[in-house]
Amino acid sequence: CSGAPARPTEKSLYERLGGPAAMTSVVDDFVANVTADARINGFFSGMDIPRLKSRLVEQFCAGSGGPCRYRGRSMGAAHAGMGVTEAHFNALMEDLAKTLDRLGVPLRERNELLGILGPMKHPIVAR
Repeated sequence: CSGAPARPTEKSLYERLGGPAAMTSVVDDFVANVTADARINGFFSGMDIPRLKSRLVEQFCAGSGGPCRYRGRSMGAAHAGMGVTEAHFNALMEDLAKTLDRLGVPLRERNELLGILGPMKHPIVAR
């Protein structure tokens, strides 16, 4: 035992963002941005939006250290054959950043959440 005071365990990103209510608020606003964005909203026409929101809440929750388990398909499988370009992916990330700004998410948490989702680009963007 070193005698040094124990450091408190840092809260997860999920906890710092505000838990389940915050995840739902982020996803609701984000999906509204995406479905209004002419650059990418064609990808979402005819989609089951309540199911999409449910899967996004799971994905954001699990990715940020929350208690959720993502039950959706892999990003590669979910986006196969869609022809998603880097410009489309960047538009999606801009829409998420707009949501995080509008909801007043602090810069650290904003960057952490975007950092979790950014690596999904590779399996999503068509080669």
